[in-house]
Amino acid sequence: MVHDDPVSHAVVISFDQLSLTHGVLASADPQTDHVLFIESASMLTSKSWHAQRLYFLLSAAQHFRQELVQRGFTVTYIASDTFASGVDQFIRANPGVALRATTPSSRAQKELLLNLGVELLPNDLFLTPHNDFVEWASGYKSLTMEYFYRWQRKRLNLLMDGNQPEGGQWNFDADNRLPPPKNRKGQAPHMWPQPLHFEFDDIDLASIVRLNEFTTWGDMPNGTWATTRQGALKQLEHFVTNALTDFGPYEDAMPTDTWTVNHSLLSPYLNIGLLHPSEVVSAAVERYEQGGVPIQSIEGFIRQVIGWREYINGVYWLFENDYRERNELNAHRSLLPLYEDSTSTHMNCMSTVVADVEKRAWTHHIPRLMLLANLALLTGVNPQELLDWMRRSFIDAADWVMVPNVIGMGVHADGGLMMTKPYAAGGAYISRMSNYCGGCVYDPKKRTGDDACPFTTLYWDFLDRNRQEFSGNHRMGQQLRGLDRLSDIEEIRSRAKDVIQGLESGDI
Repeated sequence: MVHDDPVSHAVVISFDQLSLTHGVLASADPQTDHVLFIESASMLTSKSWHAQRLYFLLSAAQHFRQELVQRGFTVTYIASDTFASGVDQFIRANPGVALRATTPSSRAQKELLLNLGVELLPNDLFLTPHNDFVEWASGYKSLTMEYFYRWQRKRLNLLMDGNQPEGGQWNFDADNRLPPPKNRKGQAPHMWPQPLHFEFDDIDLASIVRLNEFTTWGDMPNGTWATTRQGALKQLEHFVTNALTDFGPYEDAMPTDTWTVNHSLLSPYLNIGLLHPSEVVSAAVERYEQGGVPIQSIEGFIRQVIGWREYINGVYWLFENDYRERNELNAHRSLLPLYEDSTSTHMNCMSTVVADVEKRAWTHHIPRLMLLANLALLTGVNPQELLDWMRRSFIDAADWVMVPNVIGMGVHADGGLMMTKPYAAGGAYISRMSNYCGGCVYDPKKRTGDDACPFTTLYWDFLDRNRQEFSGNHRMGQQLRGLDRLSDIEEIRSRAKDVIQGLESGDI
């Protein structure tokens, strides 16, 4: 790389910080600040990424690069073996250059930039500065998300009536647990919001061609995801106009006649900077104030954005780096074949949700937690193997997202540092919150027998195997008392062994 005059000031842009209004570019000047993108081959080839995730990152970065040029910035895009070698190449071509960047959203990337001598600016792509989260967390023995969320509502003055929550209560979660509506004979079927389809432009098509350079899994890009800020804004408008009204009641439902339900599909855009949480919240609240959106829907959505998302990011930075290696339940089973191939199981719920991931690199938070993570928890899959699969499979995956969600919430590998009890459930929960079971060969009401639901069998076997681990947990008392009442525990243990063998061989 040769410049007529060496660059004196440059800003380094990560592929997940594509924002002109926040981060380092908010204060950058096209007249004085050069922009540097590094495409790291080691990152692109380190995993078998979902094709749509890799496409999304590559195409969004190229679109953003084009926008920067149109706004007058000089942009250098280096494809190198590693991120460090790319930065080093730029520095050698521009001796004495001063580099600035937004603090990355991953620990490894932050350490790398610091070692390269890059000045790091605060990351304002979130609503909660790290020091503020640390100060909040210091006042609690247990990091209960609900308390954090209430603190956020007050701090950000969202849905507040003076010092009290609008609607008279902080949390309408009890109103937001409806199962899929039943389509009764003689009645019109429930109509779910129809997802948008995004047409490919030349940059998208070029990025799709580039996928041939890498080892990927899952379906090729199919127009599910936008790769520009304009597309992200279109998705935001679509959500608040068409889906927000019923978001709350059905946010936990798992219907088979829609893959989106009433979810926003905004997390990919938030997680790479194409949208900022403040504008997402503002758009949703503005729609609520126009009337017609019930309090439980706006509250439920706001809780996802200012509560859970910000909480997960805070926890990621609060815990030590070895948190990702925790395995307090001593789970060492290899990842089950069904995670890589939806056709390798007869369980209707699992084949359906994994097929959704294959098709779009996405499924909403309840299938992630109560199907994908729950099965891994119950079967004793190694937490780090599940973490790796989640990181490379989901369109909205990021280190800060997946480490706490998998290690802390999904498989309880941290021993309760984040969540006070494991999110373990049997077939009854899945039957109640979905309509998967009606078309399945397994019966969610049965614990034993060849047609017993694997989730039901494995749930009781999991409690039995970990009885000592959970005996001192007051929140597990009811479950353990239920275990004590079972008269067929030996049959359950035997059936559980058969189920696990069947899952490993693809026969269940």
